[in-house]
Amino acid sequence: MNFFRQTASEIFSEALRAVLPESLIRENLAILGDELIVANRRYPLAGMRNLFVFGSGKASVGSAKAAVEVLGARIAGGLVVSNVEGQLDRIRVVVGSHPVPDSRSAAAAEMIIKDLAGLSEDDFFIYLLSGGTSALIEKPLPPLSLVDLQETSKLLLRAGVPIDGMNAVRKHLSLIKGGRLGRMTKARGVVLVISDVIGDDLETIGSAPLYKDRSTGRDVCEILSRYGLWEKLPSAVRILMERTRAGEQEETPKEENPRIDHFVIGSNRKALRKTKMKAESLGMKTWIMTSRLQGEARDVAKALIALGREIRQTSESSNLPVCLLFGGETTVTVRGTGKGGRNQELCLAALKEIGNIPGLLLLSAGTDGIDGNTEAAGALADAEISKRAGELGLSIDDFLERNDSFQFFKQTGGLIVTGPTGTNVMDIAILLIGGNGS
Repeated sequence: MNFFRQTASEIFSEALRAVLPESLIRENLAILGDELIVANRRYPLAGMRNLFVFGSGKASVGSAKAAVEVLGARIAGGLVVSNVEGQLDRIRVVVGSHPVPDSRSAAAAEMIIKDLAGLSEDDFFIYLLSGGTSALIEKPLPPLSLVDLQETSKLLLRAGVPIDGMNAVRKHLSLIKGGRLGRMTKARGVVLVISDVIGDDLETIGSAPLYKDRSTGRDVCEILSRYGLWEKLPSAVRILMERTRAGEQEETPKEENPRIDHFVIGSNRKALRKTKMKAESLGMKTWIMTSRLQGEARDVAKALIALGREIRQTSESSNLPVCLLFGGETTVTVRGTGKGGRNQELCLAALKEIGNIPGLLLLSAGTDGIDGNTEAAGALADAEISKRAGELGLSIDDFLERNDSFQFFKQTGGLIVTGPTGTNVMDIAILLIGGNGS
């Protein structure tokens, strides 16, 4: 492995370590004397009849495991819903479906509703919220069916609707999203959040089951129309949204539940800060460019490589190598039938711009270890990959047309495979820029 590839791999590994749920929970949850400490906020244990732990999302099992280590026998029970199986003391683990909810997601939602609704005013709960929640727990708003929600979710995914728009739609079709779950309990509670959205917006993360929602039925109708989905929707969804827009259907809660506090403990920005430190320790001049990277993956790729080429061409050799860090989440408008994800498509489009130019490498991968419908977290693009593609007679344009980035990088050796990481703070893109000898 060449220097740039080794460096990029080490930098990305550090990004993952920085946001592992076990570390984040231990940093933000503790028992000190007769008080529960949550992100520097103190809650008297004497006022809690029972303490419960709930959660949902890709990081919920790891988070709950750490919570058990911190709280031990003080936990009276609980339930977490994840995309992976697990076994915990005192807390049940249930598997839901992702990225499209199914009957398992509905069953999990029923369990959480029942458990939270059964708590008294003297009980206290900790809810561990992370990305993936929107699909892992779901209960359709009557009279919608689960099939209605599944069809709508698939339409949103294929149309490349940004996450905030997707969640605005989901919240208005769900009985638990957009703060509705938070209205089903009398208990006092805190929500520890690992953010997977740009700007760490609490109304968007996990579709805000215990928070609130500023979006309206009118907003949702506009989103569905803008992306050409209105006529493709199940008829029951159109009828419900027309009723909501007209004020005939109850809106999502617009105010927080005053008995539930939210704390963001993990984010893309946290991962970027730790990543910068790692890159600098490896001798790279490093800048965090943004934690708000978004847009069509192919367009973003052109902009990133144009920036890299400019720096490479105009910088003195003594000022190289340089590492630029980007965080966020791009989108892909799916037109083909291939296999891939936004990170792999970003790198494939970037490879077209890199060509045979040495000294440029882009690595882009999801911190959850899952990119689209593949087992890869993402990919890397550099001149070596381009050369290998030429030797194999592979056309970048053909693979882009089919949205088949996974097969391209599988053949050329550019895939980044981590396996499911148990966390999720969106994507990290690492652009390394050097001279001809890099």
